[in-house]
Amino acid sequence: MHLLVVDIFPPTKFDPSGVHGAILEQLEDAGDPYHLPAQEPLTLASYVADRPVEAYLEHLNVGAPLPPMPLFLDPDRYVNAPLEETYSAAYHGVPAVWRDVIEGRGTSATS
Repeated sequence: MHLLVVDIFPPTKFDPSGVHGAILEQLEDAGDPYHLPAQEPLTLASYVADRPVEAYLEHLNVGAPLPPMPLFLDPDRYVNAPLEETYSAAYHGVPAVWRDVIEGRGTSATS
């Protein structure tokens, strides 16, 4: 099964190398240890289910725009997933009161 992972949360003590590092630990043929770049702690990873598993990575900082990422249909074909446009469209549909809460401009929806 091919997989696209959008890991937009900084690593924690439970996954110090992010979700991609945790996935690599579970693969039999992971190869060399993975080290998450400290200056770009967010990871986008597109996996090709093949032998060995291939991963296409993009590392980002908080607030950086999301690049399109390949979503594989088979080991040789993929479509680009327009992540930034998709997230922006979804966020645009969030009610203004919740956008204010998320962005720290409001007190809360329950007060």
